[in-house]
Amino acid sequence: MTIVSGFADISLLQLLLVAAMALFASIIGGLAGYGTGALMPLVLVPLVGAEPVVPIIAISAMLTNASRALAYLRYADRRRVLIVLACAALTTALGAYGYTRLTNAGAALVIGTMLILSVPLRRVLRRRAVKIGDAGLAAGSVGYGVLVGGTSGSGVILLSLLMAAGLEGAAVIATDAMISLGTGLIKISVFGLAGAVTAQVLALALLIGGMAVPGAFLAKAFVERMPVHIHTAILDAAVITGGLVMIAAAARQLMA
Repeated sequence: MTIVSGFADISLLQLLLVAAMALFASIIGGLAGYGTGALMPLVLVPLVGAEPVVPIIAISAMLTNASRALAYLRYADRRRVLIVLACAALTTALGAYGYTRLTNAGAALVIGTMLILSVPLRRVLRRRAVKIGDAGLAAGSVGYGVLVGGTSGSGVILLSLLMAAGLEGAAVIATDAMISLGTGLIKISVFGLAGAVTAQVLALALLIGGMAVPGAFLAKAFVERMPVHIHTAILDAAVITGGLVMIAAAARQLMA
C-alpha cells in the first residue's frame, strides 16, 4: 500500500476541490475554534462515500493538533487532559468500533445527524454559560468519547466542556489539542485494526492535514478583518445544509 496509489481513483479536479475545502476549513477553524470536522464531510462524502470520512479526518487532525499542541504546550492544563482522556478512552474506542460496523448509508446518517445537532448544541452551551467541576468534566468526557470516536464535527463539545471547566484563551486551545491527540490515536488504532485505514484514507488525510498549515497563517491574517458572528453564521448554514443532504442521500439508499 503506497500513499500515491490512494489518489488513483481521484481526478485532479477532485483533489483540488478537497485541498480548497481543507484550506477553507482550516481558516474557519483558526477563526471560530472548529471547522475541519464539520466542513470536510461536505466534500468527502460525495467523493469517497461516508464510511472513510471519520478515519480520514481523524488522521488529518493528528497533524493539526500536533502543531497546536507544540505551539501552545506551556498553556496546557495537564490535569484536565488526564481527566478527559482517562474517562473518554474506553468510550472513544467503543464509538470508533461502532462506526466501523456501519454501512455507507448508516455512516452518512450518523455524520449528517451529528453535524445538524452540533449547531444548536453549541449555541445552547454558549448561551447558558454552564460551569462544571472536575466531576462534571469527567462525566461529560464519557459521553464525549462516544461521539468523538464515531462521528465527525463533535469538536465543539470538547471546547464547550473545557470552557465550562474554567479554561480560557490559549489554555483551551492547548488542552483541546492534547486531548484530541490522545483520542485521535485511539480512533486510528481501532480503525487500523478494523482495516479501515486504506491507501486512499492516508492519502486524503495527508492532503487535508498539509493544507492546515497555510490555513493557520491565513486565519491569523483574517482574524481582525471579519466579525466572528458573520463567519460563524456562514459555517452554521453550511453545516446544517450538508447534514440534511447526507441524511437525504442515506434515506434514498435505505429505501432503494
